[in-house]
Amino acid sequence: MEDTLKIVVLVKHVPDAQFDRHLTGAGHTTDRDESILSELDEYALEAALQLIEARGGSKAGNQVIALSMGPAAAVNAVKKSLQIGATEGVHLSDEALAGSDAAATSLALAATVQHLAASGQVDLVLTGMASTDGETSLVPAQLAERLGLPQVTFASSLEVAGGRLTARRDGDASSETVEAALPAVVSVTDQINEPRYPNFKGIIAAKRKSITTLSLADIGVDPSQVGRAGSWTSVESAAERPARTAGTIITDQGDAGIKLVEFLAAQKLL
Repeated sequence: MEDTLKIVVLVKHVPDAQFDRHLTGAGHTTDRDESILSELDEYALEAALQLIEARGGSKAGNQVIALSMGPAAAVNAVKKSLQIGATEGVHLSDEALAGSDAAATSLALAATVQHLAASGQVDLVLTGMASTDGETSLVPAQLAERLGLPQVTFASSLEVAGGRLTARRDGDASSETVEAALPAVVSVTDQINEPRYPNFKGIIAAKRKSITTLSLADIGVDPSQVGRAGSWTSVESAAERPARTAGTIITDQGDAGIKLVEFLAAQKLL
């Protein structure tokens, strides 16, 4: 049997795309009252579950640890991950983290991964291709740099064997296959798989799984290194998006086609 795997999957609590997004507070941070597990992170979670299931799952000693950083409500992203199939959860929560940009976030997450590795090597860190709120795609690369690990970004397929990973990266005109030694950091696209939904059995099982809450003190990070104080970027000002103006209504009186063509021509769309 292949060696067991210990995989950390980064999962984020993000505003539900069904609702309008709003900024709040002096730091112009995103209002997260209506938030859910980031859809793009579900692909990373599914990839991790498929890897350990091919090795006998958690009963054979494999682990999928769902890690989320954020305020108290962010634990809901971890709970959803446990319902889907993650074996355990970790919630990094500290008031000093508020306002962290990608650089500060990657620093805190790297320290958390190192903390988790103290009880046994972390073989893989998997992430989605981006968060659906910030959409920077910066954290995976920064995390790999801080951990000193190989990184593969935007993987459309992923295999692990013999202490190495093989991934396919799809471009507009071609695809490439890359290899890297474990441990490594990998971000996956939304083409890699079809994420599963929590079923009744998974929801019940999740109630028996552990969630560990960590603070900055637990992972050895000074508060000055994160939050607004430790961020490389900050939002200086923000304003509500202007309301959309009313469109042009064409009433068909037998000449609607002509009026439509004239309108498109005036907008230089023809």
